[in-house]
Amino acid sequence: MKVHIMELHPGDRLQEDIFNRFGVLVLQKGTDLTSDAIVRLIQHGTDYVDIEPKLVPQSKPSLSDPELPAYKVKPFLDEAIDGFEEIFLEALSSGTFNDTKVDQLLEPMVSQLVGQKDVVSLLLLLNDDDNYTYNHSMQVGMLSYYIASWLGYPKEEAYKAGKAGYLIDIGKCKIPHEILSKPGKLTSEEFEEVKKHTIYGYDIIMNSTGDELTALVALQHHEREDGSGYPDGLRDREIHPFAKIAAVADVYTAMTSNRVYQSKQELLAVLQELNTLSFGKLNPEPTQALINHMLPNFIGKKVLLNSGEVGSIVMTNQLDFFRPLVQTDARFIDLSKERQTLIAEVYL
Repeated sequence: MKVHIMELHPGDRLQEDIFNRFGVLVLQKGTDLTSDAIVRLIQHGTDYVDIEPKLVPQSKPSLSDPELPAYKVKPFLDEAIDGFEEIFLEALSSGTFNDTKVDQLLEPMVSQLVGQKDVVSLLLLLNDDDNYTYNHSMQVGMLSYYIASWLGYPKEEAYKAGKAGYLIDIGKCKIPHEILSKPGKLTSEEFEEVKKHTIYGYDIIMNSTGDELTALVALQHHEREDGSGYPDGLRDREIHPFAKIAAVADVYTAMTSNRVYQSKQELLAVLQELNTLSFGKLNPEPTQALINHMLPNFIGKKVLLNSGEVGSIVMTNQLDFFRPLVQTDARFIDLSKERQTLIAEVYL
């Protein structure tokens, strides 16, 4: 019986050997788990283990899973991910895509997002291990829609921002697969080729739809406020507002996702990094809109600390928004005071 590491209890017995990602044996098959053994598994980055079925009847599932409002939205998000794969492959083979197909995917998704305020739960539900490009595009579209809404754009304009965010990486279909999937650091020549996806995206969108706004967002989403971005080194007001929104969504999603060359980072830590980037790199308005609307969503979420302790976020710390108050079975931990204790991962 496969069980998530957070659901293990002392006394559970392993049904198979557990190895870490380096192939080193952590615990042997048949081990009766203790609290220390569970912590050891957590420290080795184990997500799921197989345990022997219990002979006693299992308790009813927690209401925190399928009854979460976010679960009702997930099928629409999954469809948008699968649909982007079709659009991506169509653009790869023909240089264009069917714009009607994009709207058929996004309109139902956006209609579901209107009533879903807990964006953190949505992000935690999404498994980005299968295909980074397709999942990333959906998440950028989703976050771009949310950010535009939070900034006060009317529904129609927020939809345009979300659609533009969804399509920012369509130009990657023209980047060689061996570069996109390279696990190590890119050479300067390879990085120059990757940077061209912004130009390729502009051309593909214009050839497919003639939509100058969406094409411009694809072209400009790697531009930065201080002129350090690409492809044209634009600054501040030279960058379209929707491209600034997409840039925030793109950076946040990239940093919180598993990529071939980088492991995902903890959600709150990434928000803190975005806050730093809002001083010169990313536009502060969409950045702060994302931070301010996501922070309350962390209250009640389970967390794994670097100490091996497991608890829940119970309060946002007004003196340090990114280091909240955490309650474990044994104690309350004020992360703003225990500076050596960090959140390693956030769970539903």
